[in-house]
Amino acid sequence: MKIKFSKKIFLFLSFILSGSSIIFISCGGSSSSDISINNQENNISKSEYIKQLENQNGIDYQNIYNKTAYIVPQCYTQTIDENNQIHNPCYACHTVGKEPNYVVDTDLQLNYDFPEIALNNPFSNFFRKDINEKLQSISDEDIINYVRQSNYIDKNGNIILKQNLPKDWKGYIPDCYFNFDDEGFDINPKTGEYTGWRAFRYYPFLGTFWPTNGSTDDVLIRLPEAFQKDENGKFNKEIYKINLAIVEALIKQKDIITEPLDEKLAGIDLDKDGKISIATSVKYTWDKDKNSMSYVGLAKKLLQEGKIHLAGGLYPEGTEFLHTVRYIDWDENKNSIKLAPRMKEVRYMKKIYWMTYSDLKYIVDKELDERNPSKSVSSFPSVDVFGGNYEEGLDNGVGWILSGYIEDKKGNLRPQTNEETLYCMGCHSGIGATTDSTFAFARKFEASDKEDILYGWLHWSQRDLKGIPDHKVRYQKYGDVYEYEFYLRNNKSGNEFRTNDEVINKFFNKDGSIKDDMVNKLHTDISILLYPSKERAIMLNKLYKLIVNEQGFIKGREAIGDLERYVHKVLNPNQETGIKEPVY
Repeated sequence: MKIKFSKKIFLFLSFILSGSSIIFISCGGSSSSDISINNQENNISKSEYIKQLENQNGIDYQNIYNKTAYIVPQCYTQTIDENNQIHNPCYACHTVGKEPNYVVDTDLQLNYDFPEIALNNPFSNFFRKDINEKLQSISDEDIINYVRQSNYIDKNGNIILKQNLPKDWKGYIPDCYFNFDDEGFDINPKTGEYTGWRAFRYYPFLGTFWPTNGSTDDVLIRLPEAFQKDENGKFNKEIYKINLAIVEALIKQKDIITEPLDEKLAGIDLDKDGKISIATSVKYTWDKDKNSMSYVGLAKKLLQEGKIHLAGGLYPEGTEFLHTVRYIDWDENKNSIKLAPRMKEVRYMKKIYWMTYSDLKYIVDKELDERNPSKSVSSFPSVDVFGGNYEEGLDNGVGWILSGYIEDKKGNLRPQTNEETLYCMGCHSGIGATTDSTFAFARKFEASDKEDILYGWLHWSQRDLKGIPDHKVRYQKYGDVYEYEFYLRNNKSGNEFRTNDEVINKFFNKDGSIKDDMVNKLHTDISILLYPSKERAIMLNKLYKLIVNEQGFIKGREAIGDLERYVHKVLNPNQETGIKEPVY
């Protein structure tokens, strides 16, 4: 079952967002736009701004029509095909969580355990008969030109959203310039200062977020200001690098390989080799001795004062993630895809309060107790409720707020509505696959040499996925397996909807068996699976542009077309998927 996390007191949320704590980074700065109205200069009120967007795009910011929008479209996939062959993409998300993620939701591989109101699939974009005709209205040239126009940075290097949002906007205001040094740190080109954001490379999560299924994307992390400063409160990039490495080891709950780190700066033996020198690894020892690990610099002082916390598998308060979802561009020189300048979405997460292991276990145990048949008043799961709003973010119940921006009809980025934001909560609350509500950072590459193909601290625009080998992961029931090969063998397809014919034709024989020669190639280069052809990339861009034109995100933003063969339109209560044994 999906665990429903309890609603937090929103007054606390508002207090944190007001910037009352010294460890949080403020946004600051302003700029001007050349493509749309500068609302900060025109002093447009927040209510006027939202009303404008509603009228121009035919959307509703406040009301939520699909109360279970957090149950994402992929969860309606038909796991039995027309030949009675079973496909299991469900295990990727619904699994046995690793402590302190106490969620065990493997039962969702076996049953569609939905609230009653979710039995009728609300994502009507899956059942469209008019898509082929509509696609003809967009030429290849038009879509290529469209995705190559940035809707995030204007021609003068200004962040468009930063100047267009009302002055009294209380939510996250984008402040990353995607202007990286050779270690993945973002730099404000106008001031030369570091923004705190750092890009990292990682193994893309299974299914939807492979470029061959629709989008390119990137993820950046930013720790609070205290983690970026030495004990005297001065910014120190090397101190920041050490703290990032310590957090990485804590999140992965294992020893990690890292870039060279100067232990003398912090007076700490990171690799536990008995010497204070240059370390290229961080030893994870918190599980054996809770006092054996610490942050460094100003963050160490705050940790000692009890103002911030440290624990295995958990990020410190104030940690932020920025995730941009983009169209797919094509690099003619490399004959391969690349990140498009145009963004589909800008997604943001911030950890605003701490929860202990006991707190997290209590939430899961309480939900399981409430679902006990002897205590439950309904045979259906209840509908999840999340505190917050589209502006300041929705609270996932375990420490994080989530918010985002998405394209309007004209292709400019606008705040997501309440319902569009609710959609994000399904993957970032109450499932077994996450690490402290996140996916990417626990999957970050590791290497000490910048020239190593697995060096993790770079942006995808600096180094892509070409030549990255498939990696082995451990499942309790299956031991160590190649992750992407294992997905193909279990799902027998390249996405949850089994609509990626390019992957199917490339990796499977006509009888459904996997092509061993392609699997062997996959072991040495995952891009042969994850990257689409130019023709497919153009088609995927066009399909998504149709959703933008119609502003139909709440009807399904991943897939559009007549997919009734692959997706359930109506489900029976607690309907079985046909999968007999869960994978975990």
